[in-house]
Amino acid sequence: MVASSAAGASIVQKSGTPQLGLLAPEPTAVRGQLARILTSTDFNAPQRIRSFLTFVIEEALAGRGDRIKAFSIATHVFGRGEDFDALNDPVVRIEAGRLRRALERYYLLSGRDDPVVIDIPRGTYAPSIRLISAPVLAGAEAVAKAQPEGLPKGVIRLTGSRWRPHTLIPALAAAVVLILAVAGALFGFRTDRTRMAPTPEVVLTVTPFANLSGPDGALYAAGLSDELLSQLARFRELRVISRDAMPPRQRPDASAGAQYVLEGGVRAAGQQLRVSARLLEGRSSRIIWNGVYDRDLTTSGSFAIESDIAAKVAMAVAQPYGVIFTPVSSDASSQSPDSAEAYDCTLRFYQYRKILDQEEHALTRQCLERTTARFPNYSTGWAMLAYLYLDEERFDLNRRPNGSAGRFRARDAAERAISLDPDNVRGHQALMTVLFFSREPEAALRIGEKALALNPNDSEMLAELGARIAQAGDWRRGTAMLEDAQSRNPGQTSYHVGLIALGHYMQGDDKKALEWIRRVDLKRFALYHLVASLIFARSGLDGEAKARAAEFMRMRPRFFDDLDAELSMRNFNARDRAILIAGARQAGFPVGAGAQ
Repeated sequence: MVASSAAGASIVQKSGTPQLGLLAPEPTAVRGQLARILTSTDFNAPQRIRSFLTFVIEEALAGRGDRIKAFSIATHVFGRGEDFDALNDPVVRIEAGRLRRALERYYLLSGRDDPVVIDIPRGTYAPSIRLISAPVLAGAEAVAKAQPEGLPKGVIRLTGSRWRPHTLIPALAAAVVLILAVAGALFGFRTDRTRMAPTPEVVLTVTPFANLSGPDGALYAAGLSDELLSQLARFRELRVISRDAMPPRQRPDASAGAQYVLEGGVRAAGQQLRVSARLLEGRSSRIIWNGVYDRDLTTSGSFAIESDIAAKVAMAVAQPYGVIFTPVSSDASSQSPDSAEAYDCTLRFYQYRKILDQEEHALTRQCLERTTARFPNYSTGWAMLAYLYLDEERFDLNRRPNGSAGRFRARDAAERAISLDPDNVRGHQALMTVLFFSREPEAALRIGEKALALNPNDSEMLAELGARIAQAGDWRRGTAMLEDAQSRNPGQTSYHVGLIALGHYMQGDDKKALEWIRRVDLKRFALYHLVASLIFARSGLDGEAKARAAEFMRMRPRFFDDLDAELSMRNFNARDRAILIAGARQAGFPVGAGAQ
């Protein structure tokens, strides 16, 4: 291996291949290629992506390739401060994926004959720059053999083969396969400390979407498959595995080891794109969900279309209350012995969240305690358990008289969930909620905002953060977030629907409050009856208000003994406390004269 440098660019040339005659690209040539990319209509990227690319190229040309890290990009390109934390702020990781796809598209289209090829390899943010100058090598194997090995981060790599159009598409297809395979390995079998011991997540195998039309369809199929893996991997209740796009006879059984399989196809005709997606049970191959998405290619860029469709598929399939985590879709025969009980606990948790019942709380808490004892590295299990512990106090469900307070055990469980998997949205969501009901609203909301950034398509996280923002006093914004979550996922728990009703009540919109409270089905949840009685009373429905008030007092007879503590735990400000106390008196509750 011979290393040399010229014009500020590092070169690594493998010995034994003198026929390539490699020369380092001049910085002017690299900058010229950068300008060619940035001005091309086939480089479909917003300004922040263009700034990202410009920054890393200039850093590499200045000999600082080894310093190109998430922190430097975040602070120089995206305006983050010195307290930037890559674990809690994924902006660089997300935008790097978009940049890679933009470059792939450019070189597949107008850049296929360019003399300089720029890309951002997976696993680094430093650019790879290849000079194309020699005759075509015979086949992909020869190209692979010509590539230098063991390149350090930040080195500009040069190759001497020009890829002609008829060889470029197969090579790019192979690259997409490799990308998906690597993504599957990263997403499905993470090698960090969260995977040091067995964990029982549901296994979802994702088959790259099939191209059912011409070259344009191939581009969208590859981009959509990559985007979908990124979206699905954010839902930590799942272990997402990518299936290689191998020839049919060489493909392993897609259902091997998977509870569910996601597949689909892409059709492109003129300016119309149709994407179909199907979710199958792993062993039976029975289709349990399907979706079809049509898009007009003239109204949006390819990135926006791919991101939007991938988000809709991921939300329908993977999020809480989605297809996989809805009890009716459960098939015990498809579960391995190690994961069957854990999966049952997950379903039970989301079922409990829909009804908030005393008996279901006890059974779910017991189930999750068994599961986390058996799988101590199961981050999502600890996050769910944190909610069960917190609900002992905030909802007065199955308090343990001789143990520590529920919120203390809840905080321990939530923090353990995050320590096991720092990117687990459910863990951050649990800690946000615990801190909020421990009278630390500012810290809670900071964590919540970061958690939502980890997965903006998680409607459960969106709703929970909206609820906390509303209770902290910003009812307009919080209620809007709750309604957004509801529109994204109509299967959302009635608890959040009730909070939407309360949000409109607190803003003085009795008509909307009444409309939303009538959608709630939480007859076994005490606080539903309290909120309903306030809304009914102010709407002049005295009979319904009295009935709901009587039911609440039957379920929570001591609630008004210390109303101040109940309101303080929920962080209501002085204005909101006054509204709630006046409403409680109007509904006939035994509010003391000194309550404020």
